[in-house]
Amino acid sequence: VQLQASGGGLVQAGGSLRLSCAGSGIMFSINVMGWYRQVPGKGRELVATVTRGGNTNYADSVKGRFTISRDNAMSTVYLQMNSLEPADTAVYYCNAYGMGNEYWGQGTQVTVSS
Repeated sequence: VQLQASGGGLVQAGGSLRLSCAGSGIMFSINVMGWYRQVPGKGRELVATVTRGGNTNYADSVKGRFTISRDNAMSTVYLQMNSLEPADTAVYYCNAYGMGNEYWGQGTQVTVSS
């Protein structure tokens, strides 16, 4: 499984960005896809996940602002980020998990200016 993330960038506080992550390979084996983020000096933290059946899970810090969605036919997961805050600044990583295997995409930088 390979994951290709895109959509990061620089945005002012209160703005929006949409991240995309396209998967390829044996995507039929993947049950959960999601997004994590990391800032320098800290560990990678969960942002949001979505199962193949559409069940979602969000970090408390992003609930009501971020929306994760998934297109199983296209093997793609999206993260719509609204009302962005400077605290959302991080490198965002796409993640896929299934059949005991976990995969990571390359990170995409999101920077929110105040």
